[in-house]
Amino acid sequence: MEEKKLDVKSIIGFVLIFGILLFMMWQNQPTPEELEAEEKAKQAQIDAENKAKAAAAQNDTKVTTAQDFSNTTEGDSLRKIALQNKLGAFSYFAQDGETVVDNGVLQLKFSNKGGHLAEVKLNKFVDYDSLPIYLVKDKNASFNINFGTTDSRILNTQDLYFQPTKTKNGENTIVSMKLKVSETKFLEYKYIIKPNDYMIDFTIQSQGLSSEINSSQEVNLKWEQKAYRHDESISYENRYTRLTYQHDDGKIDKLSQGGEDDDVEEDMDWMSFRQHFFSSILTTDKQFKSVALTSKDLVEDEEIDTVFTKQFSAKTALALNGNEINESLGLYYGPTDSKILKNYDKNLEESIPFGWGIFGWINKYLFVPLFSFLSSFLPYGIAIIVMTVLIKLSMSFVQYKQYLSQMKMKILKPELDAIREKHKDNKMKAQQETMALQNKAGASPLAGCLPALIQMPVFYALFMFFPTAFALRQKKFLWADDLSSFDSIYKFPDGFSIPFYGDHISLFPILAGIAIFFYMKLTTGQQQMSAPQQEGMPDMAKMMKYMIYFAPIMMIIFFNSYASGLSLYYFISNLISIGILLVIKNFILDEEKILAGIQANKAKPKKENRFQKRMKEMMEQAEQQKQAQKRNKK
Repeated sequence: MEEKKLDVKSIIGFVLIFGILLFMMWQNQPTPEELEAEEKAKQAQIDAENKAKAAAAQNDTKVTTAQDFSNTTEGDSLRKIALQNKLGAFSYFAQDGETVVDNGVLQLKFSNKGGHLAEVKLNKFVDYDSLPIYLVKDKNASFNINFGTTDSRILNTQDLYFQPTKTKNGENTIVSMKLKVSETKFLEYKYIIKPNDYMIDFTIQSQGLSSEINSSQEVNLKWEQKAYRHDESISYENRYTRLTYQHDDGKIDKLSQGGEDDDVEEDMDWMSFRQHFFSSILTTDKQFKSVALTSKDLVEDEEIDTVFTKQFSAKTALALNGNEINESLGLYYGPTDSKILKNYDKNLEESIPFGWGIFGWINKYLFVPLFSFLSSFLPYGIAIIVMTVLIKLSMSFVQYKQYLSQMKMKILKPELDAIREKHKDNKMKAQQETMALQNKAGASPLAGCLPALIQMPVFYALFMFFPTAFALRQKKFLWADDLSSFDSIYKFPDGFSIPFYGDHISLFPILAGIAIFFYMKLTTGQQQMSAPQQEGMPDMAKMMKYMIYFAPIMMIIFFNSYASGLSLYYFISNLISIGILLVIKNFILDEEKILAGIQANKAKPKKENRFQKRMKEMMEQAEQQKQAQKRNKK
């Protein structure tokens, strides 16, 4: 930001304005008579206000003095809680105020009203606009305990004032918030804040309130929060902002990504209000027996600037022990970073959407450690390129198998075309002889499909890895200011946006689209040369031709607002694929050797496997049925 400096003209201007103000103030000084009259008017107003307050207090309650209040019976003790605003002068009643704690990574503000966190600032991070990251601020979150009393009243702690106490225990800071009925009867929130730790130990306990709480009604805890927007792309951030939770059996589940969703879940270990790269998580030492969860999408139009992305809430009943409350919880406010979340031994890293099943395993046990190692000594953009090279080289055998299969099919194409021409009136017979020839030559079309299927888990795992890689956040590479966001090289004028594309142009998706085009041009051309001619093939060839252009266009449109790190991976990946393909074609595979191998395979007696035998039997049975139907028609 440019530093603002005052020039000589500005200083002169301020001096003149200040002089004029002083002159006007001197001109408007009141006379002694005016001052006396004003003082009498003020005193009369104060006397009237005092009389009104006294009358109101007399009408509202009989307890109006310290002596009267101290003489109230035990049955009136919860009534004292309701009156603490009016009786704030007493030592055991709290007033409005805040308690501030900074542990190095978190700046926390505890509000006396409600006793909960009114502000949570992450000291080490800023948003896309270089503003501080706040997870809690300006009443976007609430924490409330709701319970009934024996005198048929309902109390909400968020409306009542707690008495704060801030102490030290070694390096830890302890903030105690007590909602007092008396010195020996209270509800306490205790927060233990450790240095440079994102997890806050949080206990809720009551003392001496067993005779005041109505045990026939549930004591409910409700936690609500609106998720602030922190990323430049609203749609991209909102896609990875979700309410996630874990059951006691370790199963991870989540509410819907868009719209409005609610559910009631049993036996939960924790719940996470994830805001893409930052999370607010509530944990418990014992399970939440039943929790009502809700999630609501607050983004009505992704093209319009917004403050909040989603609204989350969780409501659960607290168990009473001897009609007293005693809960040990944990509050995590920090990055959605697997390295940090693993430190708490609560499986919190599972709140990160690495993907389900095998995709998640590949990410957690291969790509996350690999990228963490590479980025420990390489710039992040270079680390992505090196990781891409390693992955592509390790999967190069797949490309080799695919291209070898295509080459064999190309060599057999004249013979396969001859079979189809010979049996053009009997497709079943043509298929039988085609399979027999492919089996003898060792050139099954499935040999090219299976290697492609092997790559799918890797591709999908990487698709999930880059958008959730916290390490990429706000890391620069070339023209990209943030590898976790889009790499805009041009922003359209305000108010102008292309549907499905956005209001900017990202360069890495364009480069990736060009690379995909040339790769598909090479591979599709080879497939068309090797594909046998048969009915419907002209349409298939036309569709493949269209795909050469359609896939790159979709890449450019779809990834325009995605993480530039992901687009960089696809760009480098396709460049390497083109290089590997050219090396295999020009330096590794020899068409004459492949042909000689096919002829040798034809000469050998070929033993059919169980699958091939079964397929042959099924085709022979189908052919017999077809011939029988023809005879019956005659």
